[in-house]
Amino acid sequence: MQFNSINDRVKKIKGNNEEINRLVEEYKPFIASCVEKSTGRYMRYGEDDELSIGLLAFVEAVNSYNLFKGNFLSFSQNVIKRRLIDYYRKEKKHAGVVSISEYHTEDEENERDLSAEKSIESYSEEKVSEYRKLEIEELKKELDAWGISFFELAEVSPKHDKTRKMCMEIIGFLLSRHDLIRQIKDKRVLPIAEIEKTLGLPRKNIERMRKYILAVVIIRTGDYQYISSYVQWG
Repeated sequence: MQFNSINDRVKKIKGNNEEINRLVEEYKPFIASCVEKSTGRYMRYGEDDELSIGLLAFVEAVNSYNLFKGNFLSFSQNVIKRRLIDYYRKEKKHAGVVSISEYHTEDEENERDLSAEKSIESYSEEKVSEYRKLEIEELKKELDAWGISFFELAEVSPKHDKTRKMCMEIIGFLLSRHDLIRQIKDKRVLPIAEIEKTLGLPRKNIERMRKYILAVVIIRTGDYQYISSYVQWG
């Protein structure tokens, strides 16, 4: 099978266990890297349960992925991280009563698990900052292709509650309509007539906020997981 990208590959192999297993084998180093970054320690396949959790989470990501979730590898990394958190919480919840002779060992284990969970939940602020900078660079390039600059976005960003609510309503409507998102991506235009007709909003108001709305849609539907968390759309 020929694929244009990892996103395209994942989309086409859903439900095909043989192809999914092949993908998992190829991406074992990536899965191990995600687990190790999340837990803060080196792991070995066949020895550490966390890697088994990571493998299952990767398969889960394959089966639940769609293009509107951004880049597959970023998406799968988040799924792995969440399943590890679930695993540690479950382990702590079901920890039984231990004998006095086992007390110190269990205490050390709990301390290690708690440390790992904290590591997962905080997840390397330095790395996040680095990834965010890379995303900003990529976003600038993509917005340039749409004829939108950061300077313009600062100028057209909604300043009043009424305008912000209108933009939230429009963006929420667009994100709920995959057909309109495809239309926007293919033609690089905002479906103003459809928005005006469906939401009953004044055309001139929609046109005035066109670049801001397009920019938020680009961020929310693209591979911008770190920038996206800062975008308030509703």
